[in-house]
Amino acid sequence: MNIQPDDIAPPARDTWQAVRRGLGLRCPACGRGKVLSGFLRPAASCSSCGEDLAALRADDGPAWATILIIGHIVSPMFFVFATQDAQTSLIAFFVVAGLVLALTALILPRMKGLFMALIWSTRASEVVPETD
Repeated sequence: MNIQPDDIAPPARDTWQAVRRGLGLRCPACGRGKVLSGFLRPAASCSSCGEDLAALRADDGPAWATILIIGHIVSPMFFVFATQDAQTSLIAFFVVAGLVLALTALILPRMKGLFMALIWSTRASEVVPETD
């Protein structure tokens, strides 16, 4: 039996380790380089190990996950702040709006790192569609 290079499966990647690294905004491959070059802009490659990060497109996944998490944190506050007093409602609005903005700034980049790490660990960016 003759084994071709395409028949050899690539080594498995540790998904949980990649998730931890992604949440820490670190390269899923080595854990040392940064996965983002700005607030949400992915780095072209890891500055430490040279892993290609440009193909790891998270698209709308991080925004969806951020909305899901923050919605579950903030929505119970509407029941706590529900009053008939207009001035109290205005204060509650600013408290909730400030909390939403702060949580978004904290969570959104980490969700981007998480999704990029999941794409890297499952090799989803390496799949080539078949053409007829």
